[in-house]
Amino acid sequence: MCDDRTLRENREHLSSQNELSRRRFTALSAGAGLAMLLPRGADAQEVTERTVEIATPDGVADCHFAHPASGSHPGVIVWPDILGLRPAFRRMGRRLAESGYSVLVVNPFYRAARAPVVPEGATFQDESVRNTVFPLYRQLNAETHVTDARAFVDFLDTQAAVDPGRGMGTIGYCMGGPMTMRTAWARSDRIGAGASFHGGGLVTDGPDSPHLLVEEMNAHYLFAIAENDDDSDPEAKNVLRETFAAAGLPAEIEVYEGALHGWCPPDSAVYNEAQAERAWSRLLALFGTALA
Repeated sequence: MCDDRTLRENREHLSSQNELSRRRFTALSAGAGLAMLLPRGADAQEVTERTVEIATPDGVADCHFAHPASGSHPGVIVWPDILGLRPAFRRMGRRLAESGYSVLVVNPFYRAARAPVVPEGATFQDESVRNTVFPLYRQLNAETHVTDARAFVDFLDTQAAVDPGRGMGTIGYCMGGPMTMRTAWARSDRIGAGASFHGGGLVTDGPDSPHLLVEEMNAHYLFAIAENDDDSDPEAKNVLRETFAAAGLPAEIEVYEGALHGWCPPDSAVYNEAQAERAWSRLLALFGTALA
């Protein structure tokens, strides 16, 4: 998760890179910049996208729904990082839709605010941004993760663009990692694949630790772990390997060398393009197998 250690290490990284800092990433977060960072594949499908309103037990969630312009496809739920649903994640959802998936990128903070909850180009390095998102994050818990997951799966299953005969996927970034696991548990009948990118809190000492749910899942998994997250908790990956092996579920678990917590979204101050693209390719390989 994003914490004081992460903040300190990311700042040190930016300093060592001659302060390749927020100004560059603010510029890149504009539409043209993101388009360059997230190239369109040669076989990309034409996509339709819109904001949708989804009723949940706690209110109405505003989410971004992107899917190929024709046909029905596997549904995918995307849980953003702590900065929430924003232009970078809309573009990431569109990119996944171009690969043949019907993608719902959720606003996890809908109980308090519509997306986006921070301005475009905002960075976790700013205290004002942290003061905005941490109170929103603290409103969420294992129970809200599950009730939201069920509502989002139910929504996707009502959409003509979603193939009900194929399993769904779920992916999450940072705080979204545990949300994917609770989604895979809460709707084990529908979730066939999950992926966590620099996810935090996947293995804890608490009775609601996500890893304790694995034995009741049916999802194949990808865990892409930041190097500094692994330095902080090197045993977590081993517990995940043992837990998935005991459940008989395939899981690709890898520490991405040189990648810092938050390296995947293209508007992140520690975005690592090479490692983000490699993680994306592993996601597509997972979905291509598990959701076939």
